[in-house]
Amino acid sequence: MPQTRCYYEILSVEKTATQDDIKRAYRRMAMKWHPDRNPGNADAESEFKACAEAYEVLSDTDRRQLYDRHGHAGLRQNPVHDFRSRDVSDIFSMFNEIFGGMNGGMGGDPRARRGPVQGLDLETEIEIELEDAFAGCERDVSFKRLDVCEPCSGSGAKPGSKPTQCPTCGGQGQVAQTGFGGMFRMVTTCPECRGRRTVVADKCDKCRGRGRVSVPRKLGVRIPAGIEDGQVIRMSGEGEPPPPEATPEGTGPRGNLHVVVRVAPHERFVERRGTDLISVHPMAFAQAALGAKVKLDGIDGKPVEFEIPAGSQHSDVVVIERAGMPALQMGTRATERGDLHVVLQLVVPKKLTDDQRRLLSEYAQTEKVDVRADAKSFWKKINPFGD
Repeated sequence: MPQTRCYYEILSVEKTATQDDIKRAYRRMAMKWHPDRNPGNADAESEFKACAEAYEVLSDTDRRQLYDRHGHAGLRQNPVHDFRSRDVSDIFSMFNEIFGGMNGGMGGDPRARRGPVQGLDLETEIEIELEDAFAGCERDVSFKRLDVCEPCSGSGAKPGSKPTQCPTCGGQGQVAQTGFGGMFRMVTTCPECRGRRTVVADKCDKCRGRGRVSVPRKLGVRIPAGIEDGQVIRMSGEGEPPPPEATPEGTGPRGNLHVVVRVAPHERFVERRGTDLISVHPMAFAQAALGAKVKLDGIDGKPVEFEIPAGSQHSDVVVIERAGMPALQMGTRATERGDLHVVLQLVVPKKLTDDQRRLLSEYAQTEKVDVRADAKSFWKKINPFGD
């Protein structure tokens, strides 16, 4: 599920915090929830990932302004990284320069890990109508992602020039530091090249030496019938390439794009519970007393006929089988459907014609109501305590 917690609360800072305050807060909170300090603690790992996501947004001036103005909704067209699906070591290495490249399995050269380094996943949202969720549909999703800079092929150097070996780390991407009188030795990411092993003297004009550029992307997304609000569609290989410190040319596997589907509220179908739908239907007094056959428009656009039983009460429910949402079946046409629950709403007219008033007056003279029995029955029906 997408992040909904306030990014400022996650890092325990005020909205007026400076970039230095945010950086220090992120370092403090990430240290607190670091998986090495909380082994086997799933909640700590979740908090660690939430801190990474909050820092990524608040440390970027443009994204922070969008977030301050529009909240999480403002980030939909400029999606953040989906840290919930990433390994914590990948998250930690992304901000290695903030921590000074800690060891313990979390820092170090990403190229020294086993297997190819995968790029980061992205997450964005798309909103559809309930009818679209019923029938399935195709929608375009627009987002931005980092791609390998074409002019420099990801090296960061202006075309015609090449990066040179970093003089600080000697091309290792790491430097060793000792502390407390030489009692221990700590290997950290090189502060000069930030783990890339090379430095660029003549930077590429397009990417300014970063080797990556932000580019807009538009994709067609097939949304299957029966999808529910908050479910995610994964677009394999549509995330970002590996970071420059891992493979400058971006030859490793890309990350994935996670599209969170939001289903807009519906005017007539007020609630959805799995494959079942709930609707409210007005009922006249005569229909409630005598019973009636009525129609309503189903979610598939076809009229649905049902019967109001004689003697129906306000808030009674009529269940129409197989008139709800289809069951989600990826890759195949959904055939199973849930039910439609129609809540009857007794509507009392505010104005009566002379004939209506005369007829109701005659009826009232013959009407007998056991007030105590009705009150007891009503209370038993609505009592939340079930006593």
